Amino acid sequence: MPEIRHYESTLPESVHVLRHREHTPAHSHDQGHLVYPAAGVLSLATPHGSWIAPPNRAIWIPAGSEHQHHAHGTTDMRIVFMSDEQADLLPDRPMVLVMTALACEAVLRLTGGGVRSLEARDRLRLVTIDDLSAAPEQPLHLPQPTDDRLREVTRIVERELDSPATLRDLGRRVGAGERTLSRLFRSETGMTFPQWRTQLRIHSALLLLADGVSVLDTALACGWANPSGFIEIFTLMVGQSPGRYQRSLMGSGESP
Repeated sequence: MPEIRHYESTLPESVHVLRHREHTPAHSHDQGHLVYPAAGVLSLATPHGSWIAPPNRAIWIPAGSEHQHHAHGTTDMRIVFMSDEQADLLPDRPMVLVMTALACEAVLRLTGGGVRSLEARDRLRLVTIDDLSAAPEQPLHLPQPTDDRLREVTRIVERELDSPATLRDLGRRVGAGERTLSRLFRSETGMTFPQWRTQLRIHSALLLLADGVSVLDTALACGWANPSGFIEIFTLMVGQSPGRYQRSLMGSGESP
């Protein structure tokens, strides 16, 4: 993210339609804001990691956080800026959050273009915050390590996503011991290596399914020998089965 642009938040809410694989420049805002893909899939890249949100999730981005949006499928991106007082009610770091039916409706009303008073819009914001705060953080964050050996391991895993290589195998390739890498994974990502690789595989699966790849081929490409195991983990982490997730994108005409 070499060029960072800073934008003042002149509009309290906005709508942006991004084409498949379109991305925004790296930038930051002076207000915290909620980004909700009403259709399509949206990923958020920062210097510290990446987050991904299908249409039943939203990404909270605190004020001043450098980030870049990437669209997967034609993406209807809804943005709601929060006042400093409202932002204080939400986490101080980027996070993927569950969008309940009530929160979805509130954000769609805020960004739908209807005429509402400032007081009415603030009430809708507070309803959204209340619902988002009641749900747990979603495990759709992929931290970016800083240690050179660990970064090389993550690059290998990303290139060879269907490989069952163990951390010991990978350590031999980068010149580091298994214990050292295991300790680094915990200290730099907050996850074990298997947990981090599962996160990466789910991130990749979300994008492959958005590209129209079948559930079976996605499972195999992402390293699952058993499609039922993939379906179980995907459903647990995303909140819906991979087939339903893909049909929701295609049914809305959002698949590229």
